[in-house]
Amino acid sequence: MIKAYSQRALQPYSAQVQIAESDSARALTMDGEIWEFQYIYSAVPGSGASAKQDGRRVFRAAHIRQRDLDEIVQEGSLEGEPVDERIVELASFLVGVRLPFPAADRYEYWLLDAKDGFPLALIFSCVEAPQMSSFPKVTEWTALPAAQMPIATSELERTRSYGPVNYRLERCVAERAGPRPEAQWFARGARDTRDFPALLVREDWDGEECNDLCRRYLDRQSPRLLMLHGLSHDDRSRMELAAKAHALDVARFYPLYPAIADRDTVDRIRVEAQLRMAAGEQAHTVGGFSAR
Repeated sequence: MIKAYSQRALQPYSAQVQIAESDSARALTMDGEIWEFQYIYSAVPGSGASAKQDGRRVFRAAHIRQRDLDEIVQEGSLEGEPVDERIVELASFLVGVRLPFPAADRYEYWLLDAKDGFPLALIFSCVEAPQMSSFPKVTEWTALPAAQMPIATSELERTRSYGPVNYRLERCVAERAGPRPEAQWFARGARDTRDFPALLVREDWDGEECNDLCRRYLDRQSPRLLMLHGLSHDDRSRMELAAKAHALDVARFYPLYPAIADRDTVDRIRVEAQLRMAAGEQAHTVGGFSAR
């Protein structure tokens, strides 16, 4: 039996990873276009860091485009090369599958606000409770690197040699977490959203500088944040408007959006992306997989 689910790629948050998993292999994608196939083996005691908490190890087998899955299923091969039956089994499942898969990573590890003790920024998440103990005791939140998600800076910021927005927001979060930062695991329920930042980091900043940095960071991350499940209509609408400035990223991640708040807005963004890609533009590449 093949299990299909999605979970957030953390940290830093970069995408909602789609995962299809059998007993012996799994396939993952961050954009619905390229699947990374991995073999799953029982871990050997003392085999080191690659051993998983649940007694398994995974090894990368291949990267295969969605459009090539039909050939694998029909021929048992790709470009004349035979394909392992474990990959064929997963390919057969993925050919007609509808994305995105349901979100399953309900166990969340949050950095806490030093003043009120509420969740401040999401550090890790996992699907099963036993996996929590396999994560390090980290008390720092990491932003998506500027090299992977560049954020525009003003002329004044460049004149004064200010660093990237990404890392300046990291400092804001670290200062808010306090000199002795704490983090905590939570088991989230389906409707348990009141005290958890919907966009994975709190937005209610006292200082104008941190407030501005947070807004700019989330606006730039909006094409990725739209992959999140459970966003309110208002939050999703806000992120769709912010994503208008990043049409190429929207085009890449759109297949994994679980909902659309304003169809006209998103359709216009996608049309712009198609025109720009036809002119030769390319989106920034997606980072590597970090699903456990």
